[in-house]
Amino acid sequence: MNKKEISEIKKQFTEDRCTISRIATCYVDANKDIKFSSKDSFFSITKDEEYKYFDLFRKSLSGTLGTNLFTMEFNIDAENPGGEWDLLYRLNKSELKDDTLIDEFFDKIISSYDYGQNYYIILIHSSYDIPGRTKDSLEMEDASEYVFSYINVLICPVTLTKGCLSYNAEENLMKDRIRDWVVEPPKTAFMFPAFNDRNTDLHSVLYYTKAAKEMHPEFIEKVLNVEPAKTTLEHKADFNTLIEDTLDEACEFEVVKNIHDNITDLIKMNEENPDPVMITKDELKQIFYDAGADGDKMSSFDDKFDNAIGNGETIPAASLINKRSFKVETPDISIKVNPERTDLLRTMEINGQQCLVITVDSHLTVNGVDARTFAGKINSEEE
Repeated sequence: MNKKEISEIKKQFTEDRCTISRIATCYVDANKDIKFSSKDSFFSITKDEEYKYFDLFRKSLSGTLGTNLFTMEFNIDAENPGGEWDLLYRLNKSELKDDTLIDEFFDKIISSYDYGQNYYIILIHSSYDIPGRTKDSLEMEDASEYVFSYINVLICPVTLTKGCLSYNAEENLMKDRIRDWVVEPPKTAFMFPAFNDRNTDLHSVLYYTKAAKEMHPEFIEKVLNVEPAKTTLEHKADFNTLIEDTLDEACEFEVVKNIHDNITDLIKMNEENPDPVMITKDELKQIFYDAGADGDKMSSFDDKFDNAIGNGETIPAASLINKRSFKVETPDISIKVNPERTDLLRTMEINGQQCLVITVDSHLTVNGVDARTFAGKINSEEE
């Protein structure tokens, strides 16, 4: 799924656009014991509760593709009778009206999800009557093409509020507030089936994780049985390995900086494209060449790519750089630069030592204090 498709579904979680028909919930404690469960029409809950649920649902479709949101494909055996896909398919087809199926699904989550604290499982069914669109991507009223039937599953931590003093209006006093168990935004969620090309994709699922470091692989394997997607952290680690293995001792600052700049430019050129920018082996090889990579070192690029990234694989450009900062580090120094101003950095040999030179204008801040720039000057001959 791309950004536009995710946004289209996300917009349904409002009072005016709501297409949710049923909701089932299950509250689980740290010992994996069920405290309570419920199954009901979504319209049976109060308006105040409805708004809070909408907020949770929108959170489960928020974040960055490749970091928080992943489209994953089911493994072949998952679609066999009795497989993970089969259970999800029957749940969706039943529109959450089969209590036995719901209980079976909750038990499967509880046995597979390792969290160690209380959590709240939310399961909803929606039927989105998809509007047609003009060539200019404008929605046409009363021009529905088909209905997208899907389920959303959220796993939300339940935490105990901190003790504090609060105002008691009845007694007109500040008193100790009773600590409550509250539902936090989801840490893990998924939508089945995926909404690819504004169409039902029964062979894929959209997976959400609040933190890329907490993907819960055991949950992905046992509840979904999908092919896990690489996270941004994993793509970045593979890319760094590729650079270091390819360039080896010729891995110079200017070349690495230029590779970063070339990928940044590629992303900016495709800002209007809702799909993630994917880089092929040949495209990445050209990026290395354009950055000034040594020709002899590049002779082994194809093999290095296959080893680090994978033969025939593509890699998301957004996972390879940090759009917010360009970071340079030594054991004792860490410098962050606007990624659009890497031209302010260069290396230079001064008094026989390799130095990183930073161009500064008249404004320089040291520990929050406005300071003057260097009083002395180095002319071109001294450089």
